[in-house]
Amino acid sequence: QGKTGAWNNNVSTGATMEFLLLGFSELLRLRVLLFLVFLVIHLVTLAGNMMIFLAVVMEPSRPPMLLFLCQLSAIELCYTLVIVPKALLSLVAAEGSTISFLGCAAQMLLFVALGGAECFLLAAMSYDRYVAICQPLRYAALMSQGLCLRLALACALGASAVALALTVAVFRLPFCQPRRIDHFFCDVPAMLHVACTQSYGAELPLLAACVLLLLLPFLLILASYVCIATDLLRITSPAGRGKAFCTCISHLAITLLHYGCATFIYIRPKSSYSPARDKVVSLVYTNITPLMYPLIYSWRNKEIRGLLRKMLRRKKIDWFHYFSVKMTVEIG
Repeated sequence: QGKTGAWNNNVSTGATMEFLLLGFSELLRLRVLLFLVFLVIHLVTLAGNMMIFLAVVMEPSRPPMLLFLCQLSAIELCYTLVIVPKALLSLVAAEGSTISFLGCAAQMLLFVALGGAECFLLAAMSYDRYVAICQPLRYAALMSQGLCLRLALACALGASAVALALTVAVFRLPFCQPRRIDHFFCDVPAMLHVACTQSYGAELPLLAACVLLLLLPFLLILASYVCIATDLLRITSPAGRGKAFCTCISHLAITLLHYGCATFIYIRPKSSYSPARDKVVSLVYTNITPLMYPLIYSWRNKEIRGLLRKMLRRKKIDWFHYFSVKMTVEIG
């Protein structure tokens, strides 16, 4: 009855209830510097991921890994747009920025859904690497474009379903006055810290989401790389072994970045919550990591570098043609 009452109270006051995101209000002297740094990182992240996304979309023939990279870039674009603008706003406001009950729920839903979709997508990409290395002759047949699109859709729908269930479970809880969130966005641990409950039952939905969104994809990734390592050990040539392993380095780097931060934040009890420490890790997770993805893939992946060069040449030719026509018209 208490939970139902809290849910009804939250719903009935959802139109007027607000939370205060404190953000980095304790760093008043560094606000301008932090704002400029975050803004530059945000713009570079958007530009990098947008370039990869457009380069892949404009390419007529797309291998499976490029399709996955296209979806990864789209996720990172949405990811930063969900989190960073509100974080920048909290730096502008000296005492933090307010966010409505429904706005906070929507932000959490999108954040968890996008993060979960990325976990599932990393598992799909590890399967792609497994097929490419362990079954190269059947690669074209197994990794068809139709399968890649179905995997991408399954990643999005599965993560959205878990995110919706987790968001509803969190926002059923009663929230203590004053509703001050010592964070720069509505993250799950920060919301549980504000909730007026000491019961471990409130953490069970987060635990279930971690199992589905973190542990399950991680086990699939681990299984893929165990098979890859077993197959690589059979290769007698060191050069061939090194060449095969190099195709996995980018994926491994991104997986370690993603899972390292996510595990630190979400797989631990509520009692160990530390706002200052969580904000630093979340800062890396939501700003630095999305910036690193296009850098890692454009540095290690020859196909991505080729696509980016082709796109830039095409844009250069288009601009040259535009100015040529414009000058001809003006002279005429």
